[in-house]
Amino acid sequence: METTYDVKIYKILVYNGARKSTYTVRWVVAGKRWREPFDTVGLADGFRSELISAAGKGEAFVIATGLPVSHRSKSAAMSWYKFAVEYVDARWAQLGGNSRKNLAKTLTATTVALLRAKPTQFEPAAVRTALREWAFNKNRRGTAPRDVAAILKWVERNSLPVSAWEDPDNVDEILRAIDTRLDGKQAAAWSRKRHRRILNVAMKHAVRRRILRTNPLPKGKETTVATKTTNAVDKRSLMNPDQAAALLDWIRRRPRGGKRLHAFFATLYYCGPRPEEAVAVRVEDVTLPAPDAADQWCELLIHTATPEVGKQWTDTGKIHEKRDLKGRAEGETRTVPGHPALTRILRQHIEDEGLQPGDLLFQGETGGILAGSVIRRAWLGARKAVLPPHVFESPTGRHVYDNRHTRLTKWLNDGIPPAQVADWAGNSVPVLLATYARCVEGQLPDLKRRLEAAGDLPEVPDAG
Repeated sequence: METTYDVKIYKILVYNGARKSTYTVRWVVAGKRWREPFDTVGLADGFRSELISAAGKGEAFVIATGLPVSHRSKSAAMSWYKFAVEYVDARWAQLGGNSRKNLAKTLTATTVALLRAKPTQFEPAAVRTALREWAFNKNRRGTAPRDVAAILKWVERNSLPVSAWEDPDNVDEILRAIDTRLDGKQAAAWSRKRHRRILNVAMKHAVRRRILRTNPLPKGKETTVATKTTNAVDKRSLMNPDQAAALLDWIRRRPRGGKRLHAFFATLYYCGPRPEEAVAVRVEDVTLPAPDAADQWCELLIHTATPEVGKQWTDTGKIHEKRDLKGRAEGETRTVPGHPALTRILRQHIEDEGLQPGDLLFQGETGGILAGSVIRRAWLGARKAVLPPHVFESPTGRHVYDNRHTRLTKWLNDGIPPAQVADWAGNSVPVLLATYARCVEGQLPDLKRRLEAAGDLPEVPDAG
């Protein structure tokens, strides 16, 4: 590591752009110019002060990086594995179960890419499992089995230092590795985007802790070229009324728990809640009209979600995690109208099951939360039994969530204002339109009539 004491540090260069200002620290080490831009003057001034302090103490600078020896030693002295474990522990309490799981997946892929050598004495799958399920799980790390502990000790010894991120070539190799599936094919765009988003937060944490001087990940257009994604719903996934009716009828006649599951899927189809919201609904959240009332519409109060994340990722040790509604403020609720057909189904369901106001509306066989595996198995069985082979192989209704997509699209196609649909769905209007705009159809004739009614340009008198 070649060093020098030939260092000059200049004033901060300020650039006031149209969107934001940039503050650039400039310095020269052994005749080589270095520049480091920052988003705030405070960060720039802090970094410049570190350089001035190191030079004032007579500290040598590394010619290859332009940094003081002490700065390099901080990232070089800490292994990536140690940093990743400490980062998980720092974020753990702030994250929900699914976010913890996704963080563990990203750090696992990154840590494998930052090993000095391949683990020839361990199966690659065992290494990944040890990292994902134990090393990057704060609740389980201390109880890792002996064979898992042996793997993690090997990983700790063979992990590259955090300073590996300071080499752009290393960064490119790491990103290529995490963008590649185990079969060698490129991972899905949404997976690549999620990896980068999680790593960006981790790198910012390293910068705040002064382990790295800057975020080494690509910025701007470089981050989006290979990771373009869309949230727009595939129009082919939507079900027509005949298909939906046949699927619901098959589930209703299912020998095991058919009627209970029929009420659940009917609620998804007629009201469009997310599955994790539907399983959290209680009887007291349903407002049913009097049997002899003229208006037979019911209402569902949606206020809680219980996503299934796995008991190893929750603080309670339960498979499901109780959370507020997605993208909404703490304690926020929404009310969704239910078609008269759903009113009849739910009234009969509550009566048949003997449910009380505080009970879950949709329960498993033992009275607990309806399991995701049961829901998915019933839906798969219905699709296999009802849909022709070519439709079964298509995206039509492939996922349970497609009941929600079908309902929201139908509301929009029926002319319900987007603001109202967004309110019922628990989305913002921009997200709703971006997600379902391609699925809206059947309104063109009416729109043409409105445009024609507005009239054409007035005739201009003949000048002659």
